[in-house]
Amino acid sequence: MAAGVGAAAVAAVLSAPAQAHGPSGHGPNGAKPPHWELKDSGTDARFRGLAAVSRGTAWLAGARGTVLRTTDGGANWRNVSPPGAAGLEFRDVEAFDGRRAVVLAIGEGEASRILRTEDGGATWTESFRNTDARAFYDCMTFFDRRHGLAMSDPVDGKFRILSTGDGGRSWKVLPAAGMPAAQQGEAGFAAGGQCLVSAGPRDVWLATGGAAHARVLHSSDRGLTWTAADTPVPAGDPARGVFALAFRDRTHGIAVGGDYRADRSSPEAAAVSGDGGRTWTTATTPPPAYRSGVTWLPHSRTAALAVGPTGTDLTTNGGRTWRTLDTGSYDTVDCAPDLSCWASGEKGRVARLER
Repeated sequence: MAAGVGAAAVAAVLSAPAQAHGPSGHGPNGAKPPHWELKDSGTDARFRGLAAVSRGTAWLAGARGTVLRTTDGGANWRNVSPPGAAGLEFRDVEAFDGRRAVVLAIGEGEASRILRTEDGGATWTESFRNTDARAFYDCMTFFDRRHGLAMSDPVDGKFRILSTGDGGRSWKVLPAAGMPAAQQGEAGFAAGGQCLVSAGPRDVWLATGGAAHARVLHSSDRGLTWTAADTPVPAGDPARGVFALAFRDRTHGIAVGGDYRADRSSPEAAAVSGDGGRTWTTATTPPPAYRSGVTWLPHSRTAALAVGPTGTDLTTNGGRTWRTLDTGSYDTVDCAPDLSCWASGEKGRVARLER
C-alpha cells in the first residue's frame, strides 16, 4: 500500500463516527479503531520532549534531566539520562535515528544547555552552555542531520537564534540584524518542543505568545532573516499565545495554543496558514481547550493531531475543523515517516497510536 493511501486510511478510520465501529467500539472484524495505547515508561517524570524515529524507536526528554529511549515499540524503556543532569529540565529532543540524538535543557543562564549522543545515550557530550543571564532557550529544530537551530526568548529586544552545521556538535549565535523587534513581554513557550519547527532544507518558523499579539516568525534562509505575522490565537497575557507549530511543507502550517491555565478557557486556540505563515485564519471548529503539541500525519495533505492536558484532537481537513479523539493528558506529539505516532506528557505518560 502506498504511504499516502496508508495515511488517508488511518485518517478515515480515526475520523469515523463511533457507531461505525459497533457498540463495543470495535470494527466490523473485531479490530479496535486507532487509539492511544499507553506504554509503561517506568518513571513519573514529565516528558515535554519527544522524538518519534519509527514504530519501534522513540526518544523522550523531560523533567529532572530524564532521557529515555525505546527500540522495541515502548515495551521497554532504557534510562539513558546524561550523568549529572538531574538538575536540568529537558524540554526538547531531536533524534536522527536510534543512536544519535540532541537534547535541549531550558532555563535562565547556564540552565540552558544542549547535549548530544552518538551511541544511543551511553555517553553524552555537552555542546552548548548558555553564559548570557538574559537568555532562556525554549526549542530547537533540525533541517537535516547537520543543520539545525535553537531559539531563546528575546535578548536586547530580539529573539536569539543558535545555529549548528555539524549535527549539534557545535553552536554559534546568529547575528540579530535580520530579526524583527520583539513585542513587550513576547516570548516562546517551552511546552512541547514545537515552538521552533522547520520544513525542507531552509524554512523555519518560530511561535510566540505573552504579548499583545501571538505571532509566528518565518525565515527562509535558516534563521538569518525573519518576517513576523500576527495570528488570531488570543494573546495579551503571559499565559496565552501560540504554543506549537507544524508545517507539512513550506506552505501549509497549523498553529495551536491558547491559555495554559486549567481554569481559563481557550477559544480560537488553533489557526491555519496556506501561504507559509504570512497570514493565519482561525480554525472554524478549533480544539475545545488549550493545546501544546501538534503534528501532521506523515504523507497526508489534510490530517493532523493536536494534544494537550485535556485530550487529543484530529483534523482531516488541514486544520479547519477538529474533533476530540481521546481525553488523556499529553504535552507533545510526533509522527515518524513509517506512519507511527507517539505522544508523551505528565507523570511519565507515553503512548503510541495503535491501529
